[in-house]
Amino acid sequence: MTEQPTPSVFTMIIRGDIPGRFVWRDDDVVAFLTIGPIRPGHTLVVPVEQIDHWTDVPAELWARIGEVQQAVGRALMDAFSPVRVGSIIAGLEVPHCHVHLIPIDAESDLSFANVDPDPDPAALDAAAERIRGALRAAGHGAHVPG
Repeated sequence: MTEQPTPSVFTMIIRGDIPGRFVWRDDDVVAFLTIGPIRPGHTLVVPVEQIDHWTDVPAELWARIGEVQQAVGRALMDAFSPVRVGSIIAGLEVPHCHVHLIPIDAESDLSFANVDPDPDPAALDAAAERIRGALRAAGHGAHVPG
């Protein structure tokens, strides 16, 4: 029997062991707000299956992650009206593949030096609801929790 990896913090969020502000959930991919946002609306797109490196994600699942990134990215554009939505794969802080989607107005907005270590929970809740609303308006209601 293959030994299962220690559950990542993202796996614990996906399972409901730790609360998360989900904006998207389907059988394969979830999206939720990070607790350390660089900018309002900073969202993580994460496969349900715990896979450490993005280069190990099967092609079919990677395509689904891309579809969800695009849907959530469009919702971020609608909800926050940034110049762009930046997409970053860093992967050093949690051993579970994830993509950061960040509403940006300048390239400097992508710096992890800008992380808010103590964001207002009410502001995070409001941002999540704005994203959910934009996703519902775009026809993705079946994947929007709550």
